[in-house]
Amino acid sequence: MGNRKSIFITGGASGIGREVAIYFAQRGWFVGIADVSETGMQETLSLVEGSFKYSHKLDVRYREQWQEALAAFATAAGGQIDVVFNNAGIGHGGPIADQPNEEVVDLLDVNLKGVIYGAQEAYPYLKVAGPGSALINTSSLAGIVGAPNLSVYCATKWAVRGLTNSLDAEWAKDGIKVASLCPGFIDTPIIEQTASESNRTVKEDLIEAGVEVSPVSTVPEVVWKAIHGEKLDYTVGKTASRLFFLSRFLPARLRKQMRGQGIGTEKI
Repeated sequence: MGNRKSIFITGGASGIGREVAIYFAQRGWFVGIADVSETGMQETLSLVEGSFKYSHKLDVRYREQWQEALAAFATAAGGQIDVVFNNAGIGHGGPIADQPNEEVVDLLDVNLKGVIYGAQEAYPYLKVAGPGSALINTSSLAGIVGAPNLSVYCATKWAVRGLTNSLDAEWAKDGIKVASLCPGFIDTPIIEQTASESNRTVKEDLIEAGVEVSPVSTVPEVVWKAIHGEKLDYTVGKTASRLFFLSRFLPARLRKQMRGQGIGTEKI
């Protein structure tokens, strides 16, 4: 494989994972994608340039599947994994008092346990890859602010940022970069998973409220910067950047906004 770097991407069957796979392949990386959707993965691979690509079915909730998928990709990539993009996630919303138990369990299993398992199983590979290797965890705008009707989803995404901060300190001695990706509202299927019963889409509601919905094509460059940069948190989109700033420097104002208007941030 020479000096070709490799990246393993979960949630690679659609959305952010797909765009990141395409972007990195265009820059000469060996790209591995993992997902529960084999059909989606094949669609992604058809869009990825070149022959240095690989897919593996993976349900991130199960540690043994992580072990199998990473071992197989490492073999395919010539023995080394330089970056693991811990990106797979799901979204459910609604008042917490009404949220079904199965949704709570699924959110915790996929968005939190899946990320923890990914970090644990990726560590030996990233350590061997040495300085310059990286673990990038997908958090969210919901990991920056506590939005109403997204409480469990927010809890998982805040936890991902906490995990990232801890691993940044823990793995520094190994030369492994750890960072979190914090997208705002990105035009991917996941934003519709948080919808309650309605004849409208979440995207339509957000646009009407004046909230920015960024194209998914804006994400891969930020992932690239996260791998090669020095920060812990990398926001995507103006809304996420603005709320991250307010959370640090004007928290009372942000809290008032969240309590009064929810996720509509156009007046901040």
